[in-house]
Amino acid sequence: MFFIRRQSGAIIAALILASFCGVALAQSYPTKPIRLILPFPAAGPSDIVGRAVGQKLSEQLGENVVPDNRAGAGGSLGIAAAAKAPPDGYTVLVTSSAIAIIPSLYSNLTYDAAKDLAPVARLATIENVLLVHPSVPAKTLRQFVALARANPGKLNYGSGGPGTTNHLANELLKHLEKINMVHVPYKGATLATVALIGGEVDEVIVSVASALPMIQSGKVRPLAVLSERRVATLPDVPTSKEAGVDGFLMSIWYGMFAPAGTPHEIIARLNREVMKALESPAMRERMAAAGIDPWPGTPGQMADLLRGETARYAKIIASAGLHKN
Repeated sequence: MFFIRRQSGAIIAALILASFCGVALAQSYPTKPIRLILPFPAAGPSDIVGRAVGQKLSEQLGENVVPDNRAGAGGSLGIAAAAKAPPDGYTVLVTSSAIAIIPSLYSNLTYDAAKDLAPVARLATIENVLLVHPSVPAKTLRQFVALARANPGKLNYGSGGPGTTNHLANELLKHLEKINMVHVPYKGATLATVALIGGEVDEVIVSVASALPMIQSGKVRPLAVLSERRVATLPDVPTSKEAGVDGFLMSIWYGMFAPAGTPHEIIARLNREVMKALESPAMRERMAAAGIDPWPGTPGQMADLLRGETARYAKIIASAGLHKN
């Protein structure tokens, strides 16, 4: 009995010591610059979100958070670099919902996001809006669906290329409503939008922020925002559900990850600092100017989002008949 009590006491003492060590680790971290991997080119939305968060973390942590753009292969090169980095808290990744799309598009990935990355925080979203050229005789989303159904293969839509969110959003609409539209891919959503204004395509789905000037000038007609709630900058544009198509949701979201195995205490510290940064009025103003909505969340919420969205995108991509590269 005496031996058992001694053993139990030793175990409790070890747990208490480990707890103190974990607290000490979190309090002393960081002691050197942190590399922030951004898997897309500079000046894009992912870059804007990442650099904004990184700058605020630098101020709060007292150490530089250094952006490192690793663009290529739809974002998979940068994500792979983060997954292979040492799990010491000195490499973090900020990426978009592309991380949930990539597994269904590429067959030769050198990482498994669910196993090789540890979620740190949910960060932000950008909402999308469905636009049509003014010559399209549809004033509502239901009228547009009816027009496409009555004219199979005659309406077309532009996108930023195969596998982009504006492509997959239209494929989701086609699947939900059993309609047939022709995909016209461009080298980026900006060129697809230019094509819409010029009447080369009938419809595109792009971010609200980029669409707003064109809507205000009357160059395009918005039919629905692809979000659960109306967007403040387009209060008169209904959500897709309000417009009659349930389940037609396609937001671009952003999250922070660290290499799997990064100490829990460091992930918890980073999450607290990110949540603090996202609540900052200056940060919210900076994001609002770029059409980005802060969407703070815990590591668990980010993990749930990644898991659910990866499964959802896999179904959309399979329905679209896209094959892995």
